[in-house]
Amino acid sequence: MAKRLGIITSGGDAPGMNAALRAVVRHGIALGYSIIGIKRGFKGLLDNEYINLTARSVSGIINSGGTILHTGRCFEMKTKAGMNRSIKAIKDLELSGLIIIGGDGSLAAGDILSKKGIKIMNIAASIDNDIYGTDETIGYDTALNIAVESIDKIRDTATSHERIFIVEIMGREHGFLTADVGLAAGCEFIIVPEMETDLRKLVKELKEGKEKGKTSEIIAYAEGCGSSYTFASKIEKLTGLEVRVSALGYIQRGGRPTARTRILASRFGYMAVDLFHKGEKNKLVGITKGAVSVIPISLAVSKEKKFNDKTFKVLKTLSG
Repeated sequence: MAKRLGIITSGGDAPGMNAALRAVVRHGIALGYSIIGIKRGFKGLLDNEYINLTARSVSGIINSGGTILHTGRCFEMKTKAGMNRSIKAIKDLELSGLIIIGGDGSLAAGDILSKKGIKIMNIAASIDNDIYGTDETIGYDTALNIAVESIDKIRDTATSHERIFIVEIMGREHGFLTADVGLAAGCEFIIVPEMETDLRKLVKELKEGKEKGKTSEIIAYAEGCGSSYTFASKIEKLTGLEVRVSALGYIQRGGRPTARTRILASRFGYMAVDLFHKGEKNKLVGITKGAVSVIPISLAVSKEKKFNDKTFKVLKTLSG
């Protein structure tokens, strides 16, 4: 088969995807590969949307958020017919293999494709940082910094008006981002899907905070815990205090990637191509204890990343 390597960004976008794409393209070309960029995620693969990428195609993108290939979720890939169409498309393009940059949905797709005989390398990219087998994902540090900066600004208003603020952080199923945001921004409380919330205890502590003279109290709230507005309404009724909600939403996905995100993305992209060229396949590229690491895709999708509840203990001590 020809030395033609496909690359795709799929699922939710994450800052640093472009940096990873740049690394894959340039290292791949240096090793003698033609790089085929699949547009708009797996939907683009099914619709035969692709471009030939050159070293110049990825000039000036390391500092930009999003992905120049565009992305999206393709529900057809969850069907047998969709998966068969994607395999045919990969073979029609005469690809030696496919590098997939994305989160858990992209990882699941890569696992199925690999079991169908397609050579796959997955690169962990997700602002949720919820992928097993890597300490950090591309985009996480950027999203963390954006959320912390936003809360720093919200606290000015919270202090001026002596209010309780609930700040909703992205994370539909996991609270990794919310926990770290809460700790870094000095929030008084963290609400995440992994931990049950004792509402009565929370209300008691909020009242005690006011009695101690606190001029603001901020709760970092993961979106996966349900409506933050309903939660705020309950707190307001039980405390008699003024509560406001700020849902940060998609601003956490955008913006210029931080230096750390760019470095991780560049290292992940380089390693993915390097390993593929050396005959490795069906692996997830991530980072463990500061070093770029790889594990089988099948292992990454079969296990769930553990939530570290020690963050709660640290936050409770420091927020007093």
